[in-house]
Amino acid sequence: MPSSHDENRRNGKSNVLFSGLTDWCLRRALSSIVTRGALTVTTASGRVLTFGDGTGEPVHVRFADNRAEWAFLIDADLRLGELYMDRRFVVERGTLYDFVAMMLREAQNSTHPLIARIIDHARTRLRIFRHRNLPGRSKANVAHHYDLDGRLYELFLDPDRQYSCAYFEHAGQSLEEAQLAKKRHLAAKLLIEPDNSILDIGCGWGGLALHMAEQAPSGYVLGVTLSEEQHDYASKRVADKGMPAEVQFALRDYRSLTGHFDRIVSVGMFEHVGLASYRTFFRKCAQLLEQDGIMVLHTIGCSATPGFTTPWLDKYIFPGGYIPALSEIVPEIEAAGLAITDVEVLRLHYAKTLESWRERFMARWDDAARLYDERFCRMWEYYLSTAEAAFRYEDLVVFQIQMTKRNDIVPLTRNYIAENEARSASKLDVERSVQREADDVLVG
Repeated sequence: MPSSHDENRRNGKSNVLFSGLTDWCLRRALSSIVTRGALTVTTASGRVLTFGDGTGEPVHVRFADNRAEWAFLIDADLRLGELYMDRRFVVERGTLYDFVAMMLREAQNSTHPLIARIIDHARTRLRIFRHRNLPGRSKANVAHHYDLDGRLYELFLDPDRQYSCAYFEHAGQSLEEAQLAKKRHLAAKLLIEPDNSILDIGCGWGGLALHMAEQAPSGYVLGVTLSEEQHDYASKRVADKGMPAEVQFALRDYRSLTGHFDRIVSVGMFEHVGLASYRTFFRKCAQLLEQDGIMVLHTIGCSATPGFTTPWLDKYIFPGGYIPALSEIVPEIEAAGLAITDVEVLRLHYAKTLESWRERFMARWDDAARLYDERFCRMWEYYLSTAEAAFRYEDLVVFQIQMTKRNDIVPLTRNYIAENEARSASKLDVERSVQREADDVLVG
């Protein structure tokens, strides 16, 4: 009979061979991707592998075990985030953003491994079945992300809690200024009149609705959300602020709304509608929009052909979410009887927005850990880092689509957008000047 010593020796030899195969596969995979930069990988067996041409800031990462390496090789879209959360993939030099940015930047020049392409193809084929967001499921999906402790969002958002792509008009603009510019940009496209009735679908914490209410002093603004946290916060803002227009926030699904509105806006909500519900969404909007009304949809989109939602993001951050290609949106708008009057593609604005959010979150890491825990913080670091890198190096953009029911509702040229923005900015400057003068009087 073989001795236990012989068996241990055979097991040890098998482990060495397995580790060697794992490391060989990892070297081969990363060599085909990383041609620029300076990446060092320490494998679970202790081998040190280097990739790139040595330029730029060095990045050093480590795998804690062989299974972690295989998980990364087979399905990085899902497993890399999990490995980072569980500290089975560790960044020892540089930052997580540095690593994922390098990988996404370099992956543009390479072909994914066969097994990864097979998994991607299957996910693309199944996307329509995974995104049937009926009302009950929609509310649960929203609660998963937006009903977190409100103090978490205060750590990295601007004071108005704008949780969508900002609009950077010039270099050096602060996040706060860019978020205000985004609200002005959307309001300018809506051509708001003083007595307009305005619907904000997916109103978040209420900032955009309140901004629009200031431009419709004798009108009515309704903001709807499925998040209880957002609804409570937005409703309190109305009570505290006091508005010249009638402003209400309702905890309602857009599908349950009735009546008609002069203006409809939706920012950062369409990503949660689900591919199978696009026709329902636009038909409902068409029913709610007045014959001479204007709607603007602001949504994350894909500038390439249709694909699938990153499975890690779907599982941990935005369940039920989907990033559409323009070719998936336009047919449903047409089928609903709406006419597209303007399409703007915001490139890199969200990368800059996410950069600000990531830097602010990392600066408040300890505060976030006290609200939740270290694993949660690693999850959010991964979310913000990969999202920023995807907007910077992949095909993610933001679409702003303006729609009407008739082609004579908006002006013939786009000049009115800049003119409306300038008027809004000028009015704000006057109000700030008046406020400063009042403060000076009070101080004096």
